[in-house]
Amino acid sequence: MAIQLSTTVRNARLDAVETAIGTSPQLRLYTGAVPASCATAASGTLLATITLPSDWLSAASNGSKAMAGTWSGTGSAAGTAGYYRIYDSTGTTCHLQGTVTATGGGGDMTLDNTSIASSQAVSVSSYSLTDANA
Repeated sequence: MAIQLSTTVRNARLDAVETAIGTSPQLRLYTGAVPASCATAASGTLLATITLPSDWLSAASNGSKAMAGTWSGTGSAAGTAGYYRIYDSTGTTCHLQGTVTATGGGGDMTLDNTSIASSQAVSVSSYSLTDANA
């Protein structure tokens, strides 16, 4: 039998993720495939760095947390976004990473447009974290 956690425990784990990463983390969008782990060096071209709101995720509910506030910035290079990384506010430690697609594309994070140009507005359409072991 697989381990099962209560919704309360799943919510607490998700809220702990936001607490551990801290306020106003940096979201970085890159070209290419997701590296093997957060500890692996970033690959591809850095397309945009967005400072997220101080309270960047909603309170966990039913084992899930959604983005809070507006996540937008400006492209710093041209390319097609393939993955994201979320770093602490100093930009030194990667804590989360995943795939990026256009809205409706099924990625871990969706953008209004994955084709980014230098100086172009970049907006995250949706992002959420869901805890396993339901």
